[in-house]
Amino acid sequence: IVMPSAPKRSQSIAKFRRLGIFPPLAFRILAILLILTLNLVMVSFLTAQNYKLSEDFTTLATFMKAINLITEEIPPLVHTDSGEKALNWMDEFKVSHLPVLKNGNFVGVVSESDILDRLNAENSLDGLFDHLPRPYVFANSHVFVVLAKMSEFNLSVLPILDENENYLGCTTIYHLMVQLANTGSMKDVGGILILEINNIDYSMAQIAQIVESNNARILSSYILTNSSSSKLEITLKINKLDLSSIIRTFERYDYVVKESFQKSMDNDDLQARFDSLMHYLKF
Repeated sequence: IVMPSAPKRSQSIAKFRRLGIFPPLAFRILAILLILTLNLVMVSFLTAQNYKLSEDFTTLATFMKAINLITEEIPPLVHTDSGEKALNWMDEFKVSHLPVLKNGNFVGVVSESDILDRLNAENSLDGLFDHLPRPYVFANSHVFVVLAKMSEFNLSVLPILDENENYLGCTTIYHLMVQLANTGSMKDVGGILILEINNIDYSMAQIAQIVESNNARILSSYILTNSSSSKLEITLKINKLDLSSIIRTFERYDYVVKESFQKSMDNDDLQARFDSLMHYLKF
């Protein structure tokens, strides 16, 4: 390439300037404008994505508090209500427990079995019981605390109180299960694997690495322990319907795949071959 001499370059530059055109600068300006435009697009995109993620996490975090699990479908009893009324309400609302208030204060939870054990169900709750059990959770309690409390007392209904122990409402086991089912990974499409491993061999990092090496990711996990065994049972929800390759990888690493719930492409292929054979035999 022969570069023009300095005087010629100056003349060319002057010519371009007279014409209002200076390609190198124009290109630089265009490049800068393109970069700024792309940056703005990326910022807008990332902001939208971050907002979506933030919105999802906010929704999940909000659901995780007990106060957001309150259902308006279950009214509380008052201490002057009869045992018969309590039984009728339990039958109507399909629960076996109801909260009881006295002068607006939470006094306890009455159960269907406790009322049926009394001979005079037409009497008021005050007359039937000297005191009632008071299981409850605070409004800011985590959903895991709610589950634990309901399991501990075998409750179908759990009262929710504020920090001053004022009654706010209650939640039911059915309402809680519906909320859980409609949240997070429960609704996401995917397959389920159940692994069985020794306690000392447990490493979620390695498990996640195996899943991700097959171009998949773990949506949720659950660990089941047994005090009488040294084994762990790990349930994985994975964002793939066909888990065949993931299962083979786990088996290569000596993991025991106890169960799988999936739509296997291998099974689809066998079914297609079977259907083709049946179609052939018809002729």
